Amino acid sequence: MRRTVHAVLAVATAALILVVPAAAHAAPEGGIHLAANSLPTVISNLQRQIMLLLGGIATLFLVLAGVYWTTAGGDPGQVDKAKGALRNAMIGYGLAVLAPVLLDIARVIVGQ
Repeated sequence: MRRTVHAVLAVATAALILVVPAAAHAAPEGGIHLAANSLPTVISNLQRQIMLLLGGIATLFLVLAGVYWTTAGGDPGQVDKAKGALRNAMIGYGLAVLAPVLLDIARVIVGQ
């Protein structure tokens, strides 16, 4: 009984979609407008997102380095772990600063 109800509902839904022209041919009235941006706009948006992501990750590593260093209590292994996290944070900040340069190189390669 349950399968029959589900089958009838599926067939009724498909028939309704095919019978109603507005649902079957949902064409916009003013023509088709593409939502894609130009390549320079896409590269600019990508640059901003990469800088935000790298800056956020670098800040996370900086906070972790501070926590490791504060809780080290003289343990050389913990201090080395803190130094590694601090080095990773500096690398992340460096990459965030270099992101515009790297994407400018990509623009030159693409020809924009």
